[in-house]
Amino acid sequence: MKLFRWSGRGEAGRATTTPLDEATALYQAGRYAEAEAEARSVAAARSRRRNDTYAPLALGIAALAAGAQGRHADAVTTYDALLPTFGRIFGAEHPQTLKLRSDRGQALSSLARYAECEAECAAVVRAAARGTGPDMLLMATAARNGQIYALAALGRHPEAEALAREALAARRAPDRFTLVLRLGLARSLNGQGRHEEALEEAERAETLCRRLPQDQRRPETGAVELAVATALLGLGRDAEARPLVAAAQEACLAAFGPAHRRTAEAEALLGRIDGA
Repeated sequence: MKLFRWSGRGEAGRATTTPLDEATALYQAGRYAEAEAEARSVAAARSRRRNDTYAPLALGIAALAAGAQGRHADAVTTYDALLPTFGRIFGAEHPQTLKLRSDRGQALSSLARYAECEAECAAVVRAAARGTGPDMLLMATAARNGQIYALAALGRHPEAEALAREALAARRAPDRFTLVLRLGLARSLNGQGRHEEALEEAERAETLCRRLPQDQRRPETGAVELAVATALLGLGRDAEARPLVAAAQEACLAAFGPAHRRTAEAEALLGRIDGA
């Protein structure tokens, strides 16, 4: 889960510009290669400024953009290098440091390092619970999403289900956080063979997704279709599932490229259908 909270505020409450605005806008528009280039340019230009906050934050955007292009190992390498700097500049339990750790944990899951992802995201949830304010609540929700995904990938589906239901009960806003939690719940139910329930959750996620603005839907490109299709496959409705998976594969290729985790997931599911 990616959060952008780097704009300043003027005395009159008006938003002020920051060196990160262009890279952030490019990322949110799905122009990931351009966002990465812009972020690295900002970081390079400010690298000689002692204790500058924008240089490391820019590299954090670069890591997000690299991951969105399917370069998950590059993203993790950048996160690993940034962690000591974030801890020194912001503090170990500052929201920006916890955000970096959450993003790193979820990048680990894209490399199938699920146990490490689960442990890191659980640690972020605990740290966020010690803080106060809306940023900490968002951090806990974002990290919980990564933990749910990792638990499901590890085959610990009842634990993933319990965490997803707990997080959904605490979050009522119809936003991207709720969307990814519903998708996590659907994944855990599919993993338990409870495909009717999974289909219901996936369809709820689909309804919510249609209502979100494009910039919130974009990072979840293909995810809803894959959740619905997996449930349909479990119910033996292969003919309904296949066009959804094919559409998800095409959308993921266009949005993220061939190396992205979700593109690979769509291709694997398509192979499973065609090989049946």
